[in-house]
Amino acid sequence: MFKNYFVYIITNEKKSVLYIGVTNNIQKRLSQHYFDSQNSKKSFAGKYNCYYLLYYQSFEDINQAILREKELKGWRREKKSKLISDFNPNWDFLNNDVL
Repeated sequence: MFKNYFVYIITNEKKSVLYIGVTNNIQKRLSQHYFDSQNSKKSFAGKYNCYYLLYYQSFEDINQAILREKELKGWRREKKSKLISDFNPNWDFLNNDVL
């Protein structure tokens, strides 16, 4: 069975915070981040209102996705910013662009 896994980067409305995660259902995960930011604020993304999608990358293998997530989390902010800018030059919110 073919499965897609996603590494993603989300931000807050002012684009001042970046959060990196991995999921197999990106729309559901974005909804969870939104719900947490509006309600319990239990997670990092919830506390900082991060639910605006800036970047995503898909993988067929969960292990590869997890390795990529760990790699990106180790990067400095400027390197993450360049990755986002190369993928999404205007830093548009892509929440409605992914299925």
